[in-house]
Amino acid sequence: MTGTKTHNGKWRGLMVQPRDLDLLRELAVMRVADREQVKIAAGFGSTTRVNTRLLALTRAGLLRRFFLGSGGGRKALYALSVKGAQVVQVPCRGPRRRQNEMLIADFFVQHQLTINAVYCGLKFDTIPVPRVRFVNWLAFHEPLVAGLSLIPDGYVEFATPSGIDASFIEVDLGHEGLTVWKEKTRHYVQLALSGKYERQFRQPRFRVLVLANSERRLHSIRAAVAGITQKIFWFATLDAVRGEKFFGPVWLRPVGEHHQPFFNETI
Repeated sequence: MTGTKTHNGKWRGLMVQPRDLDLLRELAVMRVADREQVKIAAGFGSTTRVNTRLLALTRAGLLRRFFLGSGGGRKALYALSVKGAQVVQVPCRGPRRRQNEMLIADFFVQHQLTINAVYCGLKFDTIPVPRVRFVNWLAFHEPLVAGLSLIPDGYVEFATPSGIDASFIEVDLGHEGLTVWKEKTRHYVQLALSGKYERQFRQPRFRVLVLANSERRLHSIRAAVAGITQKIFWFATLDAVRGEKFFGPVWLRPVGEHHQPFFNETI
């Protein structure tokens, strides 16, 4: 370690444990997280223990803390500090909020917390499909490829008996116009047809998973996408994919009303 690490291996009086390092690395992916997401990602079984450790890491200067909401409904949120990022040698990409700042409403934070909930579910929950396992998640902070203004919310890979199943994730909370969605759809189609995806990710194909905050919003986006392509896109609401339900028959394609499971039963 660097900075104010002492001669006996402590950081400002805190002995950094392997689980602390795992947590710092997970926050590098999630950017900002609430207590429950930290509890899942770092493997804490006790709320008391995770609260104690988060406070210690914050006091040691390895985490930044701020609050979302007000009064009794406020929620503590955590992000890597510059020093915390240095410890695990990752860029510091969390939200630029002041220590202990109170946020009444923050679209970026709400959107990121929703993405994190999907990430935690896919990585740490049991996958109820035989011989399928989580392999990889990528977060993006700049356009995916040159020439396309496309920054997905996430990218997940699962290992299946028939190979790697790869998907980009798009979480929609109702803040993007349908014109934006049409442009995004064209960019994904271009990515699929240009060969750039296969060259960069070493996989032959991908899906785009659109997770909307309501049925009404889902159908609006579906209609916009269906006017451009009936391929690669899969749709579900955020409520429908919570936990193991992600892999169940909750998915719609751009056209048709038949709900499909995420994986075909024959894999």
